[in-house]
Amino acid sequence: MSTVQPTFDDIWRLFQETRLQFQETRLQFQETRLQFQETERFLKEQAQETDRRFQETDRRFQETDRRSQETDRKIKEVTMNIGRLGNKLGDFVEEMVRPAAVRLFQERGIAVHEVHRQVVANRRGAAIEVDLLVVNDEDVVAIECKSTLSVDDVNEHLARLGKVKELLPSYANKRVLGAVSGMVIPDHVAAYAYRQGLFVLAQSGDSVVILNDVHFQPKAW
Repeated sequence: MSTVQPTFDDIWRLFQETRLQFQETRLQFQETRLQFQETERFLKEQAQETDRRFQETDRRFQETDRRSQETDRKIKEVTMNIGRLGNKLGDFVEEMVRPAAVRLFQERGIAVHEVHRQVVANRRGAAIEVDLLVVNDEDVVAIECKSTLSVDDVNEHLARLGKVKELLPSYANKRVLGAVSGMVIPDHVAAYAYRQGLFVLAQSGDSVVILNDVHFQPKAW
């Protein structure tokens, strides 16, 4: 059996085919390397974007924390202001209403023998607290003091007045009168309190005055 020997042309053709395959493989390798570089660039960009978002999130967290601290500071300031307002109301009661009450009620024919501040009573599950209690042998005037007087404040004091004799039995035989006072009293609130039979004491400049006219007749409990 004879064997056919490859000719030069066959070898040359095989060489050319091999070279083409090598070139194609080289091109594929270059394409793969480009894809790898593109993937590496994409991953790097994603990492940078993730880092940027993390920094932005951290910045927002720090801003939120800063605002939270600012809010806490403002809450503390408001709390302090409320405390100062309470002190201011205490000063208003102590320095203006209490001494004025003696003069004002005496001018209205109501003698004043005693003035008590922050009278608290609690009996049989019921309780009242009276800011000022003006007392003589026949009368007891319970005064409610507010920074800004409202209709609700007036109604609450009316309910309080109905409990004075029950919860403060030492005054059970006296005539109980009511008064409201405030640094700020809207006109409609003053008129409402007047109609309910209460004395209305208001701040006027550096003093306190009774807004009720001379024809006013107080309600007695």
